[in-house]
Amino acid sequence: MKRTLTRGAVAVAGLGLALTACSTGTSSSSTTAGASATATAAATGGNVIDKTLTGTVGPNGETPTPISTLTLTDDEVAKLKAGNFTAAQLWHTSSQFVQAVQSGAAAEFSRLGIKVVATTNANMDAGTQANQVQTAMISKPSVIVGLPVDPTSAAQAFQPAVSAGTKLVFLSNVPKGYTYGQQYSSIVTDDLYDMGKRAAEALGNTLGGKGEVGIVFYNAQYYVTNQRDAAFRTTLMKEFPNIKIVAEQGFSDPSNATAIASGMLTQHPNLAGIYTSWAQPAEGVLSALRTIGNTKTKVVTLDIDDPVIVDMATGGSTVALVADQAYDLGKGMADAAAYALLGKQAPAFAVAGAITITKDTIAQGYQQSLHSDVPAAVQKVLK
Repeated sequence: MKRTLTRGAVAVAGLGLALTACSTGTSSSSTTAGASATATAAATGGNVIDKTLTGTVGPNGETPTPISTLTLTDDEVAKLKAGNFTAAQLWHTSSQFVQAVQSGAAAEFSRLGIKVVATTNANMDAGTQANQVQTAMISKPSVIVGLPVDPTSAAQAFQPAVSAGTKLVFLSNVPKGYTYGQQYSSIVTDDLYDMGKRAAEALGNTLGGKGEVGIVFYNAQYYVTNQRDAAFRTTLMKEFPNIKIVAEQGFSDPSNATAIASGMLTQHPNLAGIYTSWAQPAEGVLSALRTIGNTKTKVVTLDIDDPVIVDMATGGSTVALVADQAYDLGKGMADAAAYALLGKQAPAFAVAGAITITKDTIAQGYQQSLHSDVPAAVQKVLK
């Protein structure tokens, strides 16, 4: 599965599904009015894009802390190595993104002398993940890192770890009802606002600061995509006043993106650009453009996706993808876990940086985001 689909795109709050890059599916609200507006991106008129958002916040209004600030002294590393600590990595699915996060966490655990005793993939099944928690607890891990598939059922699924005093660090999602500093130690995710901002700047600069654009956004209350979409919209309007957003339509199923884009292009044949919430629906937009032979409309989206990268590399409609630093997310999760094991307070909400990938920086993009080489299928079309 694609990284965005698995981590953030399919997280339908009403169904209790929780996915990606970044405490995503929780429905609990903040006690502050500002946090409520930004964390839940309350839908008005069927549109979940929060037009007041000005920066990344956590699912309950938490202020973000860069993962780069998570540092350990030589003495602290020595204590960790002498502590005989162990870790379990319980992932929601398997993908390029998850592999990069897992690799980053494993490498940091190794550096800190923390032995990984279990690594699992729930294949997006909450029941499977609950069983995997039970199995992992047989090894009595000192810490568990991972992403809960379903925020509601995950509260019970991870309870054996909570009861045993195992430290919990989550990627993007947090089980419903769990409280920072009590049941879990930290949430680690992307700098969501920066990702959307970069996408807007990439499209705006490509269009020379003028033209008509459309937005194809994920229309569900899901703070990861809500904030990224909001940042795109806000930045485009602020930094490119001569670009007009003439069409905005949401989807709950990414497979509907082709039909949505076709309708937009029929109503607005002069669209200069289209933004999508992540790369899978972007594939649908590209399909719509190819069907009508449109080579003028430019596309920007979020998260690394090989087919979209190939389109960009071969001179297609895609002009940029914005990705998170997935490997660094894993490293940050391991460092947050180390903080907890040392009795230090890890940030409630830590974020990794973002990068903009263009046709000229594809190889660098894979390295910076995933710490991997360009896949063979993509390498074949690079010049």
